[in-house]
Amino acid sequence: MPGIDECLLEAMRLPGARGAALVDWTSGLALGSVGEAPGGDREASAAEAAELARLAAEQGVFAAAPDPEEGGADTADPPVEDLIISNRDSYHVLWFVRTSFESSVFLHLWLARADGNLALARIRLGEMAGQLVLG
Repeated sequence: MPGIDECLLEAMRLPGARGAALVDWTSGLALGSVGEAPGGDREASAAEAAELARLAAEQGVFAAAPDPEEGGADTADPPVEDLIISNRDSYHVLWFVRTSFESSVFLHLWLARADGNLALARIRLGEMAGQLVLG
């Protein structure tokens, strides 16, 4: 089971990866980061990504519908699975991490659009988030 540093280094092995971070979306603090930061400032990048994540997470319209067979939503599950933001030259993928306790962290991967593979990045981030050990 990889820790934060191992997970982020694995994210940087993805084609087109420019930077990666694990961010707490309630505080806006990066718990770890590697590579470049959008705008060059890791703290500002984490805080701005956290604002977007928090906005999406707090909107009920984006939450998954409760599964009647499971008896409702699990409070430890993030309300959103992932967010994808694209611009002319890059993609930002924010993947909310599920934990056994109530968590408010997400993986933020910054990909160069020319070299990145968005589908592969989503698959791998989901796998990394599922294996990540926090604590």
